[in-house]
Amino acid sequence: MSQIETRILGIETSCDETAAAVVINGRQIMSSVVASQVDIHAEYGGVFPELASRAHIETIESVVSKALADAHVGLAAVDAIAVTRGPGLAGSLVVGMNMAKGMALGAAKPLLGINHLEAHLYSIWLLEDEPEPEFPLLGLIVSGGHSELILMQEHLRYERLGATLDDAAGEAFDKVARLLGLSYPGGPAIEAAAEGGDPTAFDFPRAWLEGTWNFSFSG
Repeated sequence: MSQIETRILGIETSCDETAAAVVINGRQIMSSVVASQVDIHAEYGGVFPELASRAHIETIESVVSKALADAHVGLAAVDAIAVTRGPGLAGSLVVGMNMAKGMALGAAKPLLGINHLEAHLYSIWLLEDEPEPEFPLLGLIVSGGHSELILMQEHLRYERLGATLDDAAGEAFDKVARLLGLSYPGGPAIEAAAEGGDPTAFDFPRAWLEGTWNFSFSG
């Protein structure tokens, strides 16, 4: 018996990128469109929340329209609309949620609110031939605003074992890049600069805090 195809339109505006995608059965990516704001925030060395929100407003409609067009489907062919509900920048999140709510209401489609950290974990199975996860499993989330160690006992059942007590890894990279006069985003700039450096020149403390599973990158 063949599997019924379920098409989901996903919308993401949690921080500084406006994104939309159409995915079939949680595995097959039919389209993926991202509008970056790197040039907007470069002069500040980090994300400027108000400017991020305004940029989302300017690009959200075209990004979603292109995602549908690239997938060769209309909104009528979509089974549900998923949107990031948090965590993230409030002004950015509301743009995506309002877009998704309006589309879901107008087209009478189910609306799914998604925790984007949960989506980070599940993204590793966003491949057609990827095997199903074997539980329990340990997941590490490292992004611009979050650094967490998660134990998954089964689907949708989580335990946070540890997290950063100050800056996330991505924030630390951006701050170091600003101090060194490097470009934004800091991660790629620091990586490029480090390629010609001596990894033994300085004895930096480890980011792991003894006796816990927490991290510290700037404390």
